[in-house]
Amino acid sequence: CGAFPWDASPSCSNPSVEVSSYVNTTSYVLKEPGSNKRVRSGSCGRPTSKASREKIRRDKMNDRFLELGTTLEPGKPVKSDKAAILSDATRMVIQLRAEAKQLKDTNESLEDKIKELKAEKDELRDEKQKLKVEKETLEQQVKILTATPAYMPHPTLMPAPYPQAPLAPFHHAQGQAAGQKLMMPFVGYPGYPMWQFMPPSEVDTSKDSEACPPVA
Repeated sequence: CGAFPWDASPSCSNPSVEVSSYVNTTSYVLKEPGSNKRVRSGSCGRPTSKASREKIRRDKMNDRFLELGTTLEPGKPVKSDKAAILSDATRMVIQLRAEAKQLKDTNESLEDKIKELKAEKDELRDEKQKLKVEKETLEQQVKILTATPAYMPHPTLMPAPYPQAPLAPFHHAQGQAAGQKLMMPFVGYPGYPMWQFMPPSEVDTSKDSEACPPVA
């Protein structure tokens, strides 16, 4: 009994019981031979048999299939066939990918349409600005053409277009008075261009050579 370190007891009548008791109390410090890992005691609660581990794995897999079936068809009883559940999941993934691709294409088409509309909007804004400038220019020209002068000239008097016959001295004063009565007022109009009141067809001179050919 002296070969073991626990042989300090006075009697070695039953060494197997003492070794077994020592191993059970110090199992958390024992190490596997050839490695630095400590040997785990059997009081950890983890099943050590292969059958128990396989049962736990299958239970987890069944729970995942149950969750997948509920997600694929909510509100309906879950299928028990795992192959059918996987088939439905595959079909759903393919359908979702196709819908995602279609939505992506639609989004790109809408973005291109938005760019075209923005460019057209910019063109319309520029055209509107040009029309506004042309309108202001035309309004200024109309104001200049329709502006009245500050004063109107007083009408001048012009004599009668026929000559006066010589009168006797007696009738000279009467004839002079009568001649003054025959004076007609001549209204002098300002220098307005009269072509602006004429129709455009009369003002156009591009076809004068055809209407009135030159005389040879």
